Amino acid sequence: MALKHEPTAPHHSTQDALRVLETVARHSAGVTDAEIARQTRLGTDRLTPLLRMLRREGYVEQAADGSYVTGAALSRLGSTHGHDQALRAQLQHTLDRLRDSVGAAVYMSRYVDGEIHVTQCADSAATPAVNEWVDFRSAAHASAIGKSLLGQLDHNSRRDHLARHKLARLTSHTITSERLLLSRLETQPPTVPVLDLQEYAVGTVCAAVPITAGSTVGCLALSLPLRQAHRLRQAADRLNRSAAPVLLSLAIQA
Repeated sequence: MALKHEPTAPHHSTQDALRVLETVARHSAGVTDAEIARQTRLGTDRLTPLLRMLRREGYVEQAADGSYVTGAALSRLGSTHGHDQALRAQLQHTLDRLRDSVGAAVYMSRYVDGEIHVTQCADSAATPAVNEWVDFRSAAHASAIGKSLLGQLDHNSRRDHLARHKLARLTSHTITSERLLLSRLETQPPTVPVLDLQEYAVGTVCAAVPITAGSTVGCLALSLPLRQAHRLRQAADRLNRSAAPVLLSLAIQA
């Protein structure tokens, strides 16, 4: 399976955040933000929000004298004991925060061994998850999750997936033409969220953004009831801008 790698804003934020973490980790007694800026060559306008995000996610902590040290979350992810559970807990914490931030159910999905897997979800009574009335593994052509994951594969891998999962008509909005679907996937800008406008389920709209880390193909997605469709693009843009903590957790774990 070949991938198409494209740089995105969250990707760049993740790389910068990793540089900051590496700098903090080298100074076990603590390091000032001025010294972090000098060593990473990041300006204050860039470094300040990164440090804020890293503190919020528990990757760094600020000592009484204002210096920065590594935080508990980084220690848990770096441990050889229980690291899978630690990663899942950290991701769930981040997804819960994203759910509250965008006001929608949020999903994390991966493409593994030729199949779609929704690995985690953050929903609530106020932001219910979509009713999975058709297995997501069979509905890549109709769901925002599926289209985002397929969009990160090369052409042959997409064709292989569609050969194994035929394009069934799930609603009157579902694309059932393989040629049309492949054409749209080819022209989808990597930095623009993929939308599902009642293609998977009547009464539900969704959006997804890629979170590819290394050789892992993944995405973040959200769903809204149709009555809130006017919020979809704004919520999707916010989700995209806020994807860096998820990518960072995956990068640290790798």
